[in-house]
Amino acid sequence: MSPNVLRWLSLVALLWLQSINGTNLSFPAYSSQLKEFLSISQFKLNYLSFASDAGKVLGFISGIAAIHLPLPLVLLAGGSLGFVGYGLQYLCIVKKMFTLSFYQIWGLSFLAGNSICWINTACFIVAINNFPVNRQVAVGITASYQALSGKIYTDIVHTFFYSSQREAASGYLLLNSLVPLACCLVTAPMLMRQAKATSSRDVNVGFIVLFVVTIATGIYAVATSLLPVPAVLELVGIVLFLLAPLAIPTGVRLEELISSTRSQQKVYNLEDPIEEDQKKEEEELDDTVGVREEVEWTKLWKRLDFWIYFGLYLFGPTVGIVFMNNLGQIAESRGCAATTSLVALSSSFGFFGRLLPSLLDYFLSRNRYMPSSPVSMAVSLVAMVASFLFLLIDSDIALYVSTGMIGIFSGALTSLSVTMTAELFGTKHFGVNHNIVVGSIPIGSFAFGLFAAKVYRDGAAFDGRFDGKCFGMYCFHSTLIFWGMLCSVAAVLSTVLYLRNRKFYSQKL
Repeated sequence: MSPNVLRWLSLVALLWLQSINGTNLSFPAYSSQLKEFLSISQFKLNYLSFASDAGKVLGFISGIAAIHLPLPLVLLAGGSLGFVGYGLQYLCIVKKMFTLSFYQIWGLSFLAGNSICWINTACFIVAINNFPVNRQVAVGITASYQALSGKIYTDIVHTFFYSSQREAASGYLLLNSLVPLACCLVTAPMLMRQAKATSSRDVNVGFIVLFVVTIATGIYAVATSLLPVPAVLELVGIVLFLLAPLAIPTGVRLEELISSTRSQQKVYNLEDPIEEDQKKEEEELDDTVGVREEVEWTKLWKRLDFWIYFGLYLFGPTVGIVFMNNLGQIAESRGCAATTSLVALSSSFGFFGRLLPSLLDYFLSRNRYMPSSPVSMAVSLVAMVASFLFLLIDSDIALYVSTGMIGIFSGALTSLSVTMTAELFGTKHFGVNHNIVVGSIPIGSFAFGLFAAKVYRDGAAFDGRFDGKCFGMYCFHSTLIFWGMLCSVAAVLSTVLYLRNRKFYSQKL
């Protein structure tokens, strides 16, 4: 198999891996049932959602492992950790095969959350290595597919496990355990060899085709989340869209075969154009990928920009994750029973949000009016503030619209953060550096989720309920305002970060 075909095939494998790697995104769909399964309070439920995020604290280990181990092993390690974390929960909570304490279940959730980092690390490194010139675009598209996970798992559950809410909850745990490991086993052989770039002449066409397929996938995901479609048809459609990118490596292979049959001379003289293309690609890499400085992860704490960026991520993207963790309770408190539809909607819009920065970067990167990463983040954060304020309106329409908006802009923030980490601190230590930045997620998940749980508990006490459930707009009213204020702080920090690095970003355009 030629290197060109291999690198496109590996990118398709990365899309599949990311599309099933967001196992934590389905948590809101079954959190209410899990609360009943375990007979726990809202506070303890918040601790469980925090556990999955807390697993990212040790995410930097996957970056270190990727330096010393083959990437297929890193990938399989991630799939195995998720298999153990969710699998033991399924056997304990659903099948009642043995009994675990709450803290042991918390530990398993921590393990499952950490598994996501291992798969992410393997995917990002492969994308960067195989597409050095277009690595920001390759990583962005790859990351965007992770937002589809909530939609995909919801479609599978609706098809095979939806006879009752209780069975649906058990289905999510089972799928979270088996699907990532199965996908890792299937795709690991595609990552065995590093696909060294040999020609850049077909890359533009390949990415344009991939953008078309990706946008069509997102439109389908959004449409089927809003319109009543049979669950089986939804699932079949999304599977076909996931298979569609295979057309790119297939097309590249056909082009190679046609070229070789047209002129045998091209086969014998292949080395010279390859070398020319490699030199051209290296020159393009130097011109297009801007890095302010290369910073080792052990020296990050000495950089003021790191702490500003860490705070930005803590008060911005993390708040979007905390909102998703509490989406089930928010919907239930407002009397909306369509929690799974909201999860699918947020997942679908999050897909577009993660894709948007890559789309703009690819087509407008040479345009002097292209906004820098900090400016784009500031705009997204202001939109997040507006979304939380819109949620204060007591209507299902406001709930759906705000959920979609938060999905879009939190997805955009996630994608932009990958680019900004590379811009500010370099690409040589990207795997470790970005996992350190992502380490802010568990801090925010615990603190901001705890605040939400306290407001919720006080609302339940005000109702005089003894089951710990709260119903009414006041259950999350103060929380939504608080989350909006945090996003406002993040927008200010993003602006400060831009002002501090304005010279760098002006040279980069």
